[in-house]
Amino acid sequence: MSYTRPRELFGAALLAAVLLYGVVQLSYGSLPPLPVAAGGVLLVVAIVDAVLAIVLRPRAKHRSGSEPLDPMMATRIVALAKASSLVGALMGGAWASMLLYLLAEVRVFGSDTIASIVGLISAAALVGGGLWLEWAMRNPDEPQEDDDDEAER
Repeated sequence: MSYTRPRELFGAALLAAVLLYGVVQLSYGSLPPLPVAAGGVLLVVAIVDAVLAIVLRPRAKHRSGSEPLDPMMATRIVALAKASSLVGALMGGAWASMLLYLLAEVRVFGSDTIASIVGLISAAALVGGGLWLEWAMRNPDEPQEDDDDEAER
């Protein structure tokens, strides 16, 4: 399994933004108002990722005085970290497209705009939390990835 690359996340965010912008342009009038808490859920997951990174990093690094981490548990946590960063990127693109649409339509002070800003900030926090958790779970015995692997592709 390779580490998450920023270009993968950027591509996912861009794809989500383009697709959702088209959907929003066609059907914004029929959408219900966006609740502010809709984006806040992502922030809760980002906080969980950050707490896991803080708690599990010593165990993943085999520091003295800490119990070693079970390999299956470590694999599951890395999968959570990768999924968190990808979902954060997708939702960030979605919230960014909604915000762009609202700003283009001069609906700046509506509740949908506030919900979009909260969602965008929460999505960015989720990307950061997922990447941090993935970084915290790196095995110290594992060789570092280098740019030669990328040049061969």
